[in-house]
Amino acid sequence: MTDTEKINPADIEAKFREVQGQVDTVKDDSKKKAAVGGGVVAALLLLLIYIIGRNAGRKKSTVLEIRRL
Repeated sequence: MTDTEKINPADIEAKFREVQGQVDTVKDDSKKKAAVGGGVVAALLLLLIYIIGRNAGRKKSTVLEIRRL
């Protein structure tokens, strides 16, 4: 555009649509990354809870000794 051309509403609307398209693309990419990250964190948390529970179960397990008379 040169300095003598005027900006009309169609130009503004086109630019807004272009920017909105870029924002939507970034938003969708961010949602995908957040979903994958959340899944990984949840899996690691479940694994950690399982390991802690298993170790606690081993420490508190009862040993039964049977003697024959």
